[in-house]
Amino acid sequence: MRALLAAIGFLTRIPVPAWAFADSRAQSRSLLWYPLVGLLIGALLCALAWALQSRPPLLSAALLLAAWTALTGAMHLDGLADSADAWVGGMGADAAQRRERTLTIMKDPRSGPIAVVAVVLVLLLKFAALASLPAPAWSALLLAPLLARAGLTLAFLTTPYVRGGGLGQALVDAPRVACIIALLIAAGLCALAGWRGGLAALVAGLIFWRWRRACLQRLQGMTGDTCGALTELVETGVLVALALSY
Repeated sequence: MRALLAAIGFLTRIPVPAWAFADSRAQSRSLLWYPLVGLLIGALLCALAWALQSRPPLLSAALLLAAWTALTGAMHLDGLADSADAWVGGMGADAAQRRERTLTIMKDPRSGPIAVVAVVLVLLLKFAALASLPAPAWSALLLAPLLARAGLTLAFLTTPYVRGGGLGQALVDAPRVACIIALLIAAGLCALAGWRGGLAALVAGLIFWRWRRACLQRLQGMTGDTCGALTELVETGVLVALALSY
């Protein structure tokens, strides 16, 4: 229970007891609950979408996106912004210098123009996709956050974490078997959604593969910021793909 509460408290702004974060073992085990937290986010969004289904589509999409951002505290958008700034700012040097420059820029709390453009484009694509999906878009609202958080679990299982002492350091020692079972359950939920669930899983897998490869080439691993960027990219990709499927 502590591990689940730690996952909810870290990935959302839903209040949880402070003692949930005091247990280092619970923090490590929280990784296996990430897909479930994604499903929880999706369920809350579905409830809001149900309440808004008779409202104008553009207004409903804007309110859904605002609630989605507030529910996660824009944490992953911050990671996307930092990653975008660092990726562009770290270009032009040799491999070792690119790595160090990229990691240094990621630690800078200021946002440059590339960060702003990246966040605006992602929010614009999400808004357009939500407005284009037929109300109340149950499958998209469930699958996008589910696959994005499952992507985080898979990332920590398969990719070195290069930021010593970072927020994700406690997740490196998560139980592998339990995490794999959680990923298999997530895959099963996609299968229940039919061919659109398969499409969503395929898009999420392609984005994960490409972003992981880029992180390995540039950083020899991942950071908390690149994980945040991965979450936003997967959510956006899944929403756009499902919107195009109708």
